[in-house]
Amino acid sequence: MTEMTSYEPGTPSWIDLGTPDIDASVSFYEALFGWSIPEGPNTEATGGYRQAMRDGNPVAGVMPLMAEGQPPAWSSYVSVADAGATATAVKEAGGTVMAEPMDVMDLGRMAIFADPTGAVFGVWQAGSFPGAGVVNEPVSLSWNELNTRDPEAAKEFYGAVFGWSAEETKMPDGGAYNQWHRDGGDAVVGGMLDVRGRLPDEIPAHWLVYFAVADCDATVEKVKELGGDLAFGPMDLPVGRFAVVRDPHGAHFAVIALSGVAG
Repeated sequence: MTEMTSYEPGTPSWIDLGTPDIDASVSFYEALFGWSIPEGPNTEATGGYRQAMRDGNPVAGVMPLMAEGQPPAWSSYVSVADAGATATAVKEAGGTVMAEPMDVMDLGRMAIFADPTGAVFGVWQAGSFPGAGVVNEPVSLSWNELNTRDPEAAKEFYGAVFGWSAEETKMPDGGAYNQWHRDGGDAVVGGMLDVRGRLPDEIPAHWLVYFAVADCDATVEKVKELGGDLAFGPMDLPVGRFAVVRDPHGAHFAVIALSGVAG
């Protein structure tokens, strides 16, 4: 099991779901992934925020939508050493501050931004809570992917904010996929896909969350049984078999059965 107790700055470290019906979403994801998503001791103080648990480890958050017109969605958070300094870097690089850095009790400090291509993401400056306690195991976070129509602008922005560099790989259909590397080294922290011609124009740029599962096709069928539906796939990749699905409220996420990972 890949248990995590800390994250290097510039590494995705947490994900959470904004939903219009937290009880319904809790029921959906508990049934789909076998998570336990109880009300916490500080639920009222944190606006109804809950943590999803896998075998006693936190793997994701679930919270009510915070603003009128906010769409249901999964959000990705990148670990940073200083949320305030990151907010300054975001502004200087042409991004937008959606929520200024704020303390979350003693757990840490967070902020929400949008990159110049329109994709929304968060950052997490860890206090007592480092982030997801387990990754790359079935029903836990395995990948974070930027879907954008302007990869060149994204490369410039995320390079300036997080020090990421992008390694491009040609795809069989003639397109390209990029992997984000942290600090110019070998550590791969996420991906980027140019979605021009791949997604309808009305779908904005976004960060897509991938969950590892034991069986991609069986998980897709379970999503359908629980009131969600299939958006794309399933499809085989060198790293495993994946699909993009929607939960009953329309929040998209991907599931992937990673090659060589047992259930």
